[in-house]
Amino acid sequence: FLVKFPNSTIRFSTEISTTSTRHASTRTPDSTISLIQVEISAKAVAFDGRLALWNAARDITARKIAEDELRLAASVYQNSNEGMMVTDAKNRIVSVNPAFTSLTGYEAEEAIGRTPSMLQSGKHAEEFYSAMWESLNRTGSWHGEIWNRHKSGELYAEYLSINVIHHEDGTVHRYVSLFSDITDQKRKEDLIWKQANFDSLTGLPNRRLFHERLSREIEKAERSGQPIALLFIDLDRFKEVNDTLGHAKGDVLLQEASRRIRQCVRQTDTVARLGGDEFTALLPESGESLGIQRIADKIIRELFRPFDLEDGDVGYISASVGITLYPQDAADPATLLSHADQAMYAAKTEGKNRFSYFTPSMQEEAKNKLDLTNQLRGALERGELEIHYQPIVELSTGAIHKAEALLRWRHPDRGLILPGAFIPLAEESGTIHEIGRWVLEQSAAASKRWRERYGLRIQVSVNRSPLQFEQFEPCKCEDITIEITEGLLLGKSEKVKAQLHALHENGMEISIDDFGTGFSSLSYLKQFEIDYLKIDRSFIQDLEEDESDQALTQAIILMAHKLNLRTIAEGVENPGQHDLLLHFGCDLAQGFLYSPAVPEREFESILRTGSAWHWRR
Repeated sequence: FLVKFPNSTIRFSTEISTTSTRHASTRTPDSTISLIQVEISAKAVAFDGRLALWNAARDITARKIAEDELRLAASVYQNSNEGMMVTDAKNRIVSVNPAFTSLTGYEAEEAIGRTPSMLQSGKHAEEFYSAMWESLNRTGSWHGEIWNRHKSGELYAEYLSINVIHHEDGTVHRYVSLFSDITDQKRKEDLIWKQANFDSLTGLPNRRLFHERLSREIEKAERSGQPIALLFIDLDRFKEVNDTLGHAKGDVLLQEASRRIRQCVRQTDTVARLGGDEFTALLPESGESLGIQRIADKIIRELFRPFDLEDGDVGYISASVGITLYPQDAADPATLLSHADQAMYAAKTEGKNRFSYFTPSMQEEAKNKLDLTNQLRGALERGELEIHYQPIVELSTGAIHKAEALLRWRHPDRGLILPGAFIPLAEESGTIHEIGRWVLEQSAAASKRWRERYGLRIQVSVNRSPLQFEQFEPCKCEDITIEITEGLLLGKSEKVKAQLHALHENGMEISIDDFGTGFSSLSYLKQFEIDYLKIDRSFIQDLEEDESDQALTQAIILMAHKLNLRTIAEGVENPGQHDLLLHFGCDLAQGFLYSPAVPEREFESILRTGSAWHWRR
């Protein structure tokens, strides 16, 4: 267009031109107005006093956007917290950003020209990288977690994404890698996983992980046809150690026990702690029964050895082991474990410190045990429990001044059940505390009645297990003797010492039951307030024929008397045993020779005769 400048005269022949960028608006066919960027070129020509001006405009919006994007990309590349690495078609590094240096420790000049293999940690097999390249070649991208090595040598985890940039002809131009350090995240995930799957005390797999591995091994065995052995291991007498020495010492024992069990099995086997003092050993591909037995025997031997619990304390336990086999004994994990548990209880019933295989009869026995436990809960309220009394005879005179209270369960369908069959169930179910209080109250009341009726002071011995003793509150009663096992004194606990002192303060006496069968040091006899030692029946049954039993029994009696303790022999069944015990100086005895444990009414008949010895003869 032509522009005329009034009142001015321009005379030159040179063209004047300029170019600038401006924003402009444009109207589209649908009348929408949008903002664009344009490049304007202007040319002016002067002639005959007039100025002619030609303008041209070009839309450069797309170019400006592209330039902005390039500047933004460059800024992101330089300032991103993510490491970036660009490699050529031969996988040689051509560019890295500052975050790459921060994350890997390598400066740009140290990395350019090398391949990313300089970062490899050695933790991944060749198959890992083969799969990565297969994905890059097939799809043009790969992403996942990978472990690499920092320049310092330290390993770190990263999340890595790789994308391929191609030439127009489809050949590879560049590989662009973006990665971030996820080491802390992986450590937290590992910690959470370990807490969910491993026992915090022993470091062994816990119940959850054990079930997972058992299920996996059964699936493998189904395909391979190889059998599996499962060992269920329970620590005998652990509760005594835990209660007497304290939970800290119990923890030390559990840690050492887990270490010993692990040493008895193969690297490919799984040892787990299910909880408390229960462990399992999963033995895949265990076709040889003798090999399984050797492992079970080794575990039992190792756990029978004394445990050094520090500070001079020593723990003595044993182990009962139940063994089940897949697929002979069960086809699923839950049943296999249940059968192993039943086999373990069979080993306990047979005397502990041994192993037992599962048999179908154990399934019925386990059901009976569960039924019996449920029925025991209401036995006291239904009046089914009763106390029998066994006379304890003074050997020199035959007089009765003591008796042992022995619990019986008169079951409506099964008849009279002895304590060995139901006391363990009472301890497991927790009903032992209520039952124990009832026995103590009934025994004290019976002793009071006998004093009133016959003018006799009959002191009644009442058994208390470590489990009962834990919640035992002494009552004032001079006609009660509390019978405890050696294991209760094992730890020389100040708490136990205080409880025994409280018993004495309330007029009760203390008797050590089954003396000579425990593991503890005899030093406890002078540290605790003890009144009686009961010589275990295992020393008495062969007393007439076995000179060793004679020597041991006589030594126990002499030692006890030196410590001002009285002795009671258990399980006396014939006159020869009676005469030897009398000759050795034993103070008291009980057994079938004098009388079995009888109901209170029959016991009173014995009292009226004045002597159980004459009554039996």
